[in-house]
Amino acid sequence: MSNLPLRPGLAGDTPYGAPEMDVPARLNVNENPYPPSPAVIDDIADAVRAAATRLNRYPDREFPALRQALADYLAVESGVRVPWQQIWAANGSNEVMLHVLQAFGGPGRVCLSFTPTYSMYPEYARDTLTEYVTLARRQDFTLDVEAVRAAIVAHHPAVVILASPNNPTGTALPLEDVRAILDAARGAGPFDEDGAPTDAVVVVDEAYGEFRRPGVPSALELLADYEHLAVSRTMSKAFGMAGLRLGYLAATRALVDALRVVRLPYHLSAISQAAALAALAHREELMSQVASLRDERDATVAWLRAQGHMAFESDANFVLFGPFEDRQAVFEGLLERGVLIRVVGPDGYLRVCMGTPSQMEAFRTALTAVTRP
Repeated sequence: MSNLPLRPGLAGDTPYGAPEMDVPARLNVNENPYPPSPAVIDDIADAVRAAATRLNRYPDREFPALRQALADYLAVESGVRVPWQQIWAANGSNEVMLHVLQAFGGPGRVCLSFTPTYSMYPEYARDTLTEYVTLARRQDFTLDVEAVRAAIVAHHPAVVILASPNNPTGTALPLEDVRAILDAARGAGPFDEDGAPTDAVVVVDEAYGEFRRPGVPSALELLADYEHLAVSRTMSKAFGMAGLRLGYLAATRALVDALRVVRLPYHLSAISQAAALAALAHREELMSQVASLRDERDATVAWLRAQGHMAFESDANFVLFGPFEDRQAVFEGLLERGVLIRVVGPDGYLRVCMGTPSQMEAFRTALTAVTRP
């Protein structure tokens, strides 16, 4: 047997992943349950066919057309207009976040986040040799802003990650909390080579931002006031384009330019660019299910509470619920009945993402059967 020189810190680690099973109701990875229409499929296919005629050439490294289309979309969705040079995109928001840690993290630097939260954050830190430090959220999964301020002062993080809405809890952060954390991060990052203080980069991960309830603002509204803010989004969730793998962020030109330094050459393929542009041309249609999924989410929270479960208010397309003495047994009971959800989050809790009406009926029926006294 070979003795490979595995990097310290990776021994015993397993790849990230959620169960992938072919079941009638797959409600575990927060996908949009509605596939694109034939018209959208046809336009994407035409765009990919056109791009294929030029596959002997490298794609545009800067992809300005796609960045402009994403900027146009954000202007409509959030009311915040930024130039295309302040948009960055990559193969899923995972790669965007990795670019952030590659540019601003590294040995001797800290990434600060707040648990329970998205389980990939520590892996981004591990992969970039960045120390990962966490602070616990309150019992209701909100943040204690004073405790966050103290943690920033204590650790001088290079990057602070705020998921809003948070995964797996669905909790959105009030804009005043984000502003307070941004203020605390000014001058509180690591010292530069000359010994001068830097501003910690604050990333607000809005992967589920389109599902937020009416009146809940986006952190994009703060971009003009904070040069160390980045707001990340994805086309995987509300757009129903998880298979496309297209994530992006909005930030200042200086921050985006730092990400351009660490990206791999031609990291976003011509096929990805063409497909994303075609999908964005249908943004109204692709987003048309968001309202119904919001309604389904709120109805699910109400139903779970009526059954005696604790279900947390959510601004995402999923609901965290419980507690159960043996959540694994509940998970397996649902799976036996053709319903796949996720064992994630605090002990005793489960997460279900919103599916079609028939899938949600299957979930309710199965959960009632599994938890019946």
